[in-house]
Amino acid sequence: MSVFAYMPYGADGIIIRVETDIRRGIPGVDISGLAEGAVREARDRVRAAFRNSGFDFPQDRILINLAPAGLKKDGAALDLPIALSVMAAAGIVSISGNLLVMGELELSGRIRPVRGVLAAIASGLTEGITEYIVPAENSGEAAILKEKGARFTAAESLKAAVHALVIRDENGVLPESGNFTEITGIDNINMGTTGDFSDIRGQVNYKRALEIAAAGGHNVLVFGPPGAGKTMLARRLPAIMAPLSSNEAVEVTRLHSLAGPNSNNGGFIDRLITCPPFRSPHHTASAEGILGGGRNPRPGEISLAHYGILFLDEAPEFRINVLQALREPLEDRVISIARADGFLRFPAEFQLLLAANSCRCGKLGMSENSGVCLCSPEEINRYWRKFGGALLDRIEIRAAVLPPKIEEMSGKLSSGGRENAVSESAIIAARVKKAIEIQRRRFKGTGIRRNAMIPANRASSMCPMSERAENAYNTAVSRLGLSGRAYHGILRTARTIADLECKDVIETEHILEAIQHRRLGDDPWDIISMQVSLQEPHR
Repeated sequence: MSVFAYMPYGADGIIIRVETDIRRGIPGVDISGLAEGAVREARDRVRAAFRNSGFDFPQDRILINLAPAGLKKDGAALDLPIALSVMAAAGIVSISGNLLVMGELELSGRIRPVRGVLAAIASGLTEGITEYIVPAENSGEAAILKEKGARFTAAESLKAAVHALVIRDENGVLPESGNFTEITGIDNINMGTTGDFSDIRGQVNYKRALEIAAAGGHNVLVFGPPGAGKTMLARRLPAIMAPLSSNEAVEVTRLHSLAGPNSNNGGFIDRLITCPPFRSPHHTASAEGILGGGRNPRPGEISLAHYGILFLDEAPEFRINVLQALREPLEDRVISIARADGFLRFPAEFQLLLAANSCRCGKLGMSENSGVCLCSPEEINRYWRKFGGALLDRIEIRAAVLPPKIEEMSGKLSSGGRENAVSESAIIAARVKKAIEIQRRRFKGTGIRRNAMIPANRASSMCPMSERAENAYNTAVSRLGLSGRAYHGILRTARTIADLECKDVIETEHILEAIQHRRLGDDPWDIISMQVSLQEPHR
């Protein structure tokens, strides 16, 4: 007798058929199919769970096969399917048709939650499996795809799972668990730290840069002395991001389900994630933690930031191999992990937000009253060299920031209409949402989500410019000596600025603003040249 199970592996996972054969011989349990540690130990957990749940474990020779046999199996989620498969072979329960089961067994017979339930149901539905038994604590996660045709029972114990199978045998369908309308409803779960843009005084250019990035999906670098508000404003970026579409929300939630409780503040997914995720790993994070992988491959931070933001605070403090490894995912929107036993792919369509001091001591660019920079030119260049030209070339928007003026901190300085217009998150979010709606109509059926993803061969058709704008664009690019990637990056940024103003054609002012946001950041000494101009009111 057999039952289906699921093992997380890559972005999709693998459907496993658990087969059991009972024959005469010396009592014992053999598990075939390349079972690893936790799966080999399942025989002891299952035996104890049988006894403590009031069932008799067969006193015969039991062979359990996990197909496909050529793939290594690990994890405790196979406990419950193994137990039910043994019961079906022993005649305790009847299992017919397609049924997928997940759950870890305690010795008492209680079923513990497992990771990847949403991914398992999504994969099962593509294979024509419509009935599922999942742990009770994963019920909210399972209910997300209820409208897609998934019928599930949330079981708290081995006894409850057996009872559900008895009812299924009598009625022909698996009994459903509860009403999860409130759990599956669209809920604005924010994966980052929220706040309002009005909490930050000054920093008009930085606020504008984040607005453009939120609207077009562009990457951002912000640099300047400590205490200027780089991190505070970055952590308020989720407040202006537009909600995910229904398909995007399911895909993001599925990745967090695969990652397990560590991706969700120590708990399992219990509802649909509808806001773009905001991930902010510490600078001591390993390459596997950022990119994904490990012994049992899981999504890394770049995949958990899928359709959202990956914020690297104190970016030059990250290991250089971690920073440079971001280059390919930023281009390909996917991370490919090659291992000896297989090749994995995780989606990674994220926006990169880097925050950095101008130098290691942090004094470069500050006024003389705040202290003198103690770093030598070589130390400053070494500190900045960690980024590398190839990574910086992929960042379309750069913002240099200085500590705000005393008048701004006390609220006595009015900087004009632009700062007042963008100081409230709700106002900015409304403009961002309108710009994203324009992009969704423009890119419908093309597979493109945001302006930052416009391919180079379609840039001219999707980014029409007026004659004056085109002349200004060509002149600026030739004078700045930009790369081909930077050439198209400015055009994509200008397209977003035009969308924020609901303009179909890119005008000269859109091009000039995009160039202003792109021309800094290749050199840490830029902060000195901008020291005076950044403190002047924006006009």
